Amino acid sequence: MRIWKFGVLAGGLATAAIWLSAQESALNIGAPNGTTASNAKTPVFRSNTDLVVLSFTVTDNKGKYVNGLKPSDFRIVEDGIKEKLATFSEGNQPAMQILEDGSLRPLAPAEQPDPEHAVNIPAPTGDFVGTNVFVLFDTSNFMYHGFVYAEDAIADFVRGLDKSDSVAVYTFSRNLSRAASLSPNRGDAITGLRKSVAGDDTALYNGLLLTLRDASKVPGRKVVIVFSNGPDNASMVAPDDVRAVAEDEGIPIYVISTNDVNKDPISSNVFKRIATRTGGKAYWAKTWQKQVEAFEAIREDLGNSYTVTYYPAPNTNEGFRKIDIQIVSDTAKHYRVRSRPGYRPRLN
Repeated sequence: MRIWKFGVLAGGLATAAIWLSAQESALNIGAPNGTTASNAKTPVFRSNTDLVVLSFTVTDNKGKYVNGLKPSDFRIVEDGIKEKLATFSEGNQPAMQILEDGSLRPLAPAEQPDPEHAVNIPAPTGDFVGTNVFVLFDTSNFMYHGFVYAEDAIADFVRGLDKSDSVAVYTFSRNLSRAASLSPNRGDAITGLRKSVAGDDTALYNGLLLTLRDASKVPGRKVVIVFSNGPDNASMVAPDDVRAVAEDEGIPIYVISTNDVNKDPISSNVFKRIATRTGGKAYWAKTWQKQVEAFEAIREDLGNSYTVTYYPAPNTNEGFRKIDIQIVSDTAKHYRVRSRPGYRPRLN
């Protein structure tokens, strides 16, 4: 059984992990093909060697995306310690390895770094191409009205993803269902989506935690997009525990809520907090047209993001590590960076 250890949240997350292990055993969630959750090998976490994947956007004072920046334009500081970047990518472009002289070279699958010129750390491989998109669709009885329109909005979003992206579709009410496993095949995702049926109570945070569990096993850049009415009346885990897992795994969460922001202030505040703390965004889209616009905004966000990776420098802090993304240029004062604020290292 995997126990999550994240500072002051250890107690709550340990409880979540116990629940998660039981769910994986019952539903075979998160186990590789041909195994069950009970006999799958337990991951080993080492806080000093884990690769940090950091995605962020840069906008100007008018809210427009700033494109064309280079690795040399950024300084990544973790707990006041400057980090040495391993790879860099912009938008949907493949990740590039950063050499000692600051130049870039493409990554090939399973490629080893050049010992004479590369940064003296293990290099990520060609797995860091495109974005792994996990769509989590609320199929509870709260979504009964407008259900088909919601499916249409999600299907349009899936069709419009970049060709380098992969997508998975999960549905949830009281329980989570993998409607379509992660794949570049858009047809599989849409077919799985169309088979979903509305009904039963809502266990949003249970479903989100299980989705994050699956997403955390996938290398490279990933995001989770939650499409939900809002109220949760059946979860066994707390939203802040789920937010902490997403934050520490480096998985941005985008939330599209069909509810009115003023009608359910508790869910609205939770959605805002989860999205902000993971580097994502929250949208309130009651009509089908607004839902389509929200998905379009997310797709634009993904296409204009920067993604860097690095292996953290030695750091004795086993609690929350603050990440500061600095832009090294005279115009930096006019730019705004949106990213997760930090993470907690994985512990053995």
